[in-house]
Parts: sequence; C-alpha cells; structure tokens
Amino acid sequence: MTGSLLLRGMFVGILAGFLAFSFAKCFGEPQIDQAFAFEEHLDQGPAPELVGRELQSGIGLISGVVVYSAGMGALFALAFANCVGRVGRLGPRGLAALLALAAFVAVIVVPALKYPANPPSIGDPDTIRERTHLFLLMVMLSVVAMVIAVNFARNLLPRHGAWTAALIGIALYLLVVNLGGSVFPPVNEVPDGFPAENLWQFRLATLGIQLVMWSALGLIFGYLTERDFKRQRLLAGR
Repeated sequence: MTGSLLLRGMFVGILAGFLAFSFAKCFGEPQIDQAFAFEEHLDQGPAPELVGRELQSGIGLISGVVVYSAGMGALFALAFANCVGRVGRLGPRGLAALLALAAFVAVIVVPALKYPANPPSIGDPDTIRERTHLFLLMVMLSVVAMVIAVNFARNLLPRHGAWTAALIGIALYLLVVNLGGSVFPPVNEVPDGFPAENLWQFRLATLGIQLVMWSALGLIFGYLTERDFKRQRLLAGR
C-alpha cells in the first residue's frame, strides 16, 4: 500500500505544483519585478543577470515549484501511510486534510513568523547561506515540535477526550517553538526605503503559494485515497 500511496502523493504533488505555479505567476512575480526595479534604482542601473527574468519567471519557476511540490507530495504520502488507523476515527479525506494543515503550519507558517520571506533581490548576498541555515533550523524545530505535540496528544486522547488532548497538544507545540525559536538570532536585512506595501504583498503571495499547494495536496490526495479505499472494501466484500 505504501508504494501506491507514494506514487499518488507524487502525482498529486505535481498537480498541486501547477496550481501553485499559476498563483505564483499571477501574484508573486509582479512583486519580484518591483523588488528588482528597486534594486536597479539603488544601483543606478540594471545589475548583470546570470539568468534572465523571462527564464526565471517561466521555465525556472514552474520547474522549481513542480519539483518541490512532487517532493512534498512524496513526504506527505509517507506521513499519511504512517498515520492511517492511528488518529481516531478519521477517514482518508479527514486525515489528509488534517495532515496538510499540520504541515502547512509546521513547515511554512511558524518558520515564516520567525524568518519571513524577502524578495530575491533584497538582503545581503554575503549572508544568504547563514539566513538559509537559520530558516532550515527553524523548520526542523517546528516539525519536531509538531511531532512531539501530536504524539503527546494521542496519548492523552483515551483518557481526556479529543478537545482536551488537542488543546494541550497545541499549547505544547507553541511552547516548544517559542522557547526554541527565542534562541535563534533575528534577521532584518530589508533596506531602508524599500516599499512596505511591496514587501507585505510579496510575503502574502509567498504564503498564498504554499497555501494553494498544501490545500490542493490534502484535498486531492484525500479524495483519491478515500475512493480507492472504498473500491478495495467493495472488492473485499464480494
């Protein structure tokens, strides 16, 4: 079963990637163009481009988003296979939706609160490796905290019920990420004079791309898996 779920996760991830690319093309690329225009204004001339913007916003964007989404789809399928039958009475669609929500919060939302996204042309290029490492560490902390909180809540479920277990799990997750995140240094490399509206719109677009991807991944994967499970039960009952 795991093999078929893995293939389905990659397939759905590719579909979600195309949806996310469409969102990024409409709402993210205009903000990046404005950021590049601001950089050129500061440099008093266009900066040399190793890769042209047309290639970046076309083939480069769609290939990057689709490969990323396919990878996330594969990891999502493995997590789903590990959780089947272990999270209350949730069916495949409910479990997939819950997993997608948890992943969106742990991998995207919480790390972005500590280290929000900046347009590619904004920031000191000499510190990009350090900033990337800090962001990845925050993602790892958030994911580990989510796993700890979910397992702790599952242990509380039989004795205290779903609501109490869920609230305690959420509180534990927030406590761990707050304590752990407070150790990481802040990063603020947005130059003076950069339009606040452009920065805000870019960060909203970045979250929107991820929201589209994870929503599509959870909903489509859950629908296909539930349909497959029903078909298997019907065949087994004959």
